[in-house]
Amino acid sequence: MKKPFFVICFFILVCGCRTIKQPQLQSADVSKVIAQMTELMVHDVTNPPLAARFFAYTCLAGYEAVAQKQPQLKSLHGVLNNYPAIVKPIAAKTANYQLSAILAMYKTARMLQPSGILLKKSEDAFLDSCRALGFDDTVIDSSASYAAAISNYILKYARADGYRKISNYPRYTPAAAAGNWDPTPPSYMAAVEPYFYTVRPLMIDSAFQFVTVSPVPFSTDKNSGFYKLMLLNYAKSQTGLTQAEQDIANFWDCNPFAVQNDGHMAVGLKKISPGAHWLGITGIACKQSKATFNKTIEVTTIVAIGLMDGFISCWADKYRTNRIRPESAIRKYINPQWKPFLQTPPFPEYSSGHSVISATSAAILTHYLGTGFNYTDSTEIKYGIPPRKFNSFELAAKEAAQSRFLGGIHFMDAIDNGLVQGQKVGGLILQKMNKN
Repeated sequence: MKKPFFVICFFILVCGCRTIKQPQLQSADVSKVIAQMTELMVHDVTNPPLAARFFAYTCLAGYEAVAQKQPQLKSLHGVLNNYPAIVKPIAAKTANYQLSAILAMYKTARMLQPSGILLKKSEDAFLDSCRALGFDDTVIDSSASYAAAISNYILKYARADGYRKISNYPRYTPAAAAGNWDPTPPSYMAAVEPYFYTVRPLMIDSAFQFVTVSPVPFSTDKNSGFYKLMLLNYAKSQTGLTQAEQDIANFWDCNPFAVQNDGHMAVGLKKISPGAHWLGITGIACKQSKATFNKTIEVTTIVAIGLMDGFISCWADKYRTNRIRPESAIRKYINPQWKPFLQTPPFPEYSSGHSVISATSAAILTHYLGTGFNYTDSTEIKYGIPPRKFNSFELAAKEAAQSRFLGGIHFMDAIDNGLVQGQKVGGLILQKMNKN
């Protein structure tokens, strides 16, 4: 008579010790938040450096939500500059870390982006999909509490980076001297983010750690190095771009400030930032390589950190050199009717932002996903740009850099030296991550 009793007790014990299997989220869920943030940035016309800042802190919130519960990822305390030691919230015990990571990203993005409240609808849709997957409300509630606690840490860290002080600085006025940057047509916009280099970087030691070599000195002497740089751009435009070259220039344009004149009206064109483009590539590559949720949040976060530090480093050079754009220089000294193939962005020329952040992103992606990674970049299909195939991240970065010469908006030394600058930023980030 005792045997059935012991069998029942054993059955209860086994069932009580068995962990209830929870639904799993996918790498695509991380990329979806990035894509939704990108759409909002297009809506808000967010400038490229600021976009990188939004991405970096948002991804950090997701990363930290995972790192606090998964030993595969370590907190970035001691790696990022002035990054706090995060005390694991009580809610972490019953929270689902994947769900918490996505919710932490949503909350952080909502608080950072000007129109962030519009992400609430996407967040609600995400939670509905989680319920459909089998997450119960108890897990969702504890995960949301855990996410909010992590997000608060990151938002406090973001508020201390010095960006908010920029609004108190005097309006930037470029020095009125030959060879200096000045606003370009058609909208003649004021300089964008002239003080972004004052923002606290995440991993590089300072904005000036990787200052590039000085640009070729400005000169109107027809035998000078600068005049020869001008002639390179001018000659390329005079011979005309092939269709393949036009495709390259358009593919990497990523100019949120592009406008076109329609009669008496200036109409803004919807374009994503270069950082959003590289995070789109990151999502495509993670999906193609079947990266786990944890690896995807890790790679995406490190790329986002690279974007922010890359822009800080590049913007320090831009406003240190304050160099004239090809459009202004060629019109003044060669042909007053000349126009570049692409519209010139509203900030100084040297060094090339695309070159810097593309080289940084490529270095990081190559480290995590491998050399010779073949992929098709379909990031901008929804913006009317057809996909392109690449045999490696390095080749994509070099093409992105070259596109700025083809577009007529950068001189070659800004492109070449920008690539070197970006590689140095990426290299330092990987060095610090490998020590973690």
